[in-house]
Amino acid sequence: MIKEHLLVEPGIFFITTNPFNILATSQQLEDAKAVVERYRKGDTLGALNVSPDQLWQAKHLYDSAYHPDTKEKMFWAGRMSAQVPMNMIITGCMMTFHKSPQGIIFWQWFNQSFNAVVNYTNRSGDEPISKKQLGLSYVGASAGAIGTAMTIKSLVKRFPPIVARFVPFIAVASANCINIPMMRSRELLEGIPVYDADGNRVGESKKAAEKAIALVLFSRICMAAPGMLTPPFIMHALESKAFMKPWLNAPVQIGLVGFFLLFATPLCCALFPQKSSMRINHIEKELQEKLSASSPHDCVYFNKGL
Repeated sequence: MIKEHLLVEPGIFFITTNPFNILATSQQLEDAKAVVERYRKGDTLGALNVSPDQLWQAKHLYDSAYHPDTKEKMFWAGRMSAQVPMNMIITGCMMTFHKSPQGIIFWQWFNQSFNAVVNYTNRSGDEPISKKQLGLSYVGASAGAIGTAMTIKSLVKRFPPIVARFVPFIAVASANCINIPMMRSRELLEGIPVYDADGNRVGESKKAAEKAIALVLFSRICMAAPGMLTPPFIMHALESKAFMKPWLNAPVQIGLVGFFLLFATPLCCALFPQKSSMRINHIEKELQEKLSASSPHDCVYFNKGL
């Protein structure tokens, strides 16, 4: 099972996170949704008038644009297919303008605004978050990111200049520890839907929510690491070269970040299966009692989010 996951999941996410998916029109998305839903209801390929390859293409497009729990079309900027183009610009600019307080504050705020959209869009479960909770989470995450970045910047002044280039990554990693749990705090308070091996919804679990958010947090930090930890060394070496003009700094940095994100995004999304599992003896007692009486299975399954 582990080997199968390592081989299959990255391939699936390379397709799901394909940046070209965000260029699909509303009609193309609706057509893909109709094909997938009709096939799930039992229609044959002949009745759908599609080939197996076309069915898979429809499924991949559907998976990239529709929430797995709510089945609603996701806002384009929150889809995983928007991660590479959006993050390469935001991260590249954070790393380019890391020297001025104004640059740090603006790009950390912009990054957390984008992250808030992504975290809300890719939450687990089918219950909406209240506007009050959403607002508090957004303000807390943005303030945490900016505060962390400014504090670290003041602490690294005594170190060599290259050390300051890593401030954005430390701030982003720290902010993720605030943003993701806060934007998904409803899940921690009320639990997320869990299912048995047959796909039957058996209840909500806070323990599953804790595991889901921890897995997403780890994969998001890993996703950011290659594009934020490697380019500083490359840029430090390039800036001493005669051909490297000041106006090239941002485009080159954005290009480097984009290159690493192109591979890191799908690979880190695939670190853990989106349909994750948890042993029954690790969930709440009341659910354990309910399942032990009605289900022969020893695990429950849940959507961890992305």
